Amino acid sequence: MKHLIIYAHPNPESINAFFKQNLEEYLLNAGHEIRVRDLYELSFNPVLSRDDLVGQRKGTVADDVRVEQDHICWADCITFIHPIWWTGLPAILKGYIDRVFSYGFAYRYDQGVQKGLLRGKQAVIINTQGKSAEEYRETGMDEALSMTSDGGIYTYCGLDVRQHFYFDRADKATPEDIERWTIAMLEVYIPAMSS
Repeated sequence: MKHLIIYAHPNPESINAFFKQNLEEYLLNAGHEIRVRDLYELSFNPVLSRDDLVGQRKGTVADDVRVEQDHICWADCITFIHPIWWTGLPAILKGYIDRVFSYGFAYRYDQGVQKGLLRGKQAVIINTQGKSAEEYRETGMDEALSMTSDGGIYTYCGLDVRQHFYFDRADKATPEDIERWTIAMLEVYIPAMSS
C-alpha cells in the first residue's frame, strides 16, 4: 500500500515527531511504500495568493502545489500528523489545505452538487492537544473539531476517514501515555490497511 504522511510540527523533538518516526518505521518494516511531507522542513508556503486563486479558476496551480498534488494522487492512504493549536490546524497545514486541496483537484461542483474528487483514498488523522478529552466534550469542542476537519475538509474532498486520534493532555503525557497512544495509532494500520 502507498502511504503519504503529511506532518506539521516545527519541533523535531515533539510527540508528533515521535509518532511520525514510529509510523514511518512501522510502515516500512511492513513492506509498504511511504512518502513523508514535513511541511516545516519543506518551508511550504501556506499563503493562498491572488495568483493561486486566479490559477485555480483556470485549472492551473503553482509548481509547489502540483508537487504536493502528485504525492496525494500517488497515495492510497494519507495520514495527517499535527497538534491542535487554537482549536484548529497549525497555520502551515491550513495553508497547505487552502492551496493543495484546490477546486478541480480535491472537489468540484457538478450542476451545483458538490463532489469530492479524492474518493478511494483513506485518511487517518493523528492529533495532540493540551486540554483533556473531558474538557473538549463538555464544551462541544470535540464535535466541532471533527465537524470542521473530518467533515469540512477530508470527507468533503471524498477521503474515507478511517480514524481520527485526539491524544489529550499531550503536554503532560507520561512515557506510559505515549506508549499506549503509539500502540493504538499503529493498530489502525494493521487490518484495514494491509496490502
